Amino acid sequence: MISLKVFVPFLALLLLGLASQPDTIEKEFTVSPGKKLEVDLKTGGSLKITGWEKNVVKVSGTIKGRDAENCVVEVVEEGGGVRISSYYEGRRRNYNTNVDFEINVPTKFNLDLQSMGGSYTIENVQGTIEGKTMGGALTLTKLQGDLDLTTMGGKVRLTNSDVDGKVKTMGGEVLVEDVTGTVKASSMGGKVIQRNVTGRSGEGIKNEVHIRTMGGEINVDDAPEGTDVHTMGGNIHIRKANKYARAKTMGGNIEIDAVDGRISATTMGGDVSVTMVGDATKGDRDVEIESMSGDVTLTVPASLSMDVDITLAYTRGKEGDYNIISDFDLKKEETKEWEHRNGSPRKYIYGTGTIGGGKHKVKIKTINGNVYLKKG
Repeated sequence: MISLKVFVPFLALLLLGLASQPDTIEKEFTVSPGKKLEVDLKTGGSLKITGWEKNVVKVSGTIKGRDAENCVVEVVEEGGGVRISSYYEGRRRNYNTNVDFEINVPTKFNLDLQSMGGSYTIENVQGTIEGKTMGGALTLTKLQGDLDLTTMGGKVRLTNSDVDGKVKTMGGEVLVEDVTGTVKASSMGGKVIQRNVTGRSGEGIKNEVHIRTMGGEINVDDAPEGTDVHTMGGNIHIRKANKYARAKTMGGNIEIDAVDGRISATTMGGDVSVTMVGDATKGDRDVEIESMSGDVTLTVPASLSMDVDITLAYTRGKEGDYNIISDFDLKKEETKEWEHRNGSPRKYIYGTGTIGGGKHKVKIKTINGNVYLKKG
């Protein structure tokens, strides 16, 4: 026999446990391919969306959190598609509730997703995919169509897809791998990695690799239609680029292993190493490289027609530490007096020359670093 003193606390705990159990949602809708799933989670929540061969939208949801009982979730058919929304109707100013969904949609379906916080996982969907989350990872794979997704904080991983558009995080790493199409990837605070991205052929289509990050490394594996990358702080490594390579960092090294075209590389502090490859008689092959502090190494085809203009500055106490070393015939001049026009006193070493007719401009500047101009 259970005494009353024992039974009452036991009953309270039992009721508390039952009250804290999450609510679940299960719904299915018959739809036509090409319609839209709209999600607006004002309470926040994560989404796992998978395309399948059925013309059915299946929604499974779980409402969790301390204030789950005051969370309202609506799942309705709208415009031939499905709309999911959630909001909090309680009185707490700081409430604790969120809704997590697993959703199946027809393979050909459009997505418009909004959440106050939560991760998105999307797989095997073809259509227009757009949305934003206030915080959470984006995991995207086997997608086709147009893409415009943003997270305010979290990693982004886009793989095995055929898409055009953009992915963005305000803080986190971005990986774009095994993708066909034109995708702009950016992070306000994390490294951006691009591997095996192939632009689609077609007149008027721009397929450059375009990356922006406010702080982090950038790694580009292959840019067959050119690359334009910029980081506010971090190293840049481009393995291969055709047509052109533009790279800028506010602090870090720049390394371009092979570019068949023109070059623009700037760092506010770091070394620059670039190798030009390909047929030196074809295309635009102008070069502009600048480092505010570091060595610059440029390797070009031996037959490149170029007009060379190199400026090397050094500050007091660095006399004799730096020089211009060239495999090509250049005229070198060194100033005798210290110049003050650019802040700290500097002297300059200039290297100039016209090689093979001087068709392409090659301009290099650095401070307190060597310049190496090499034959490939």
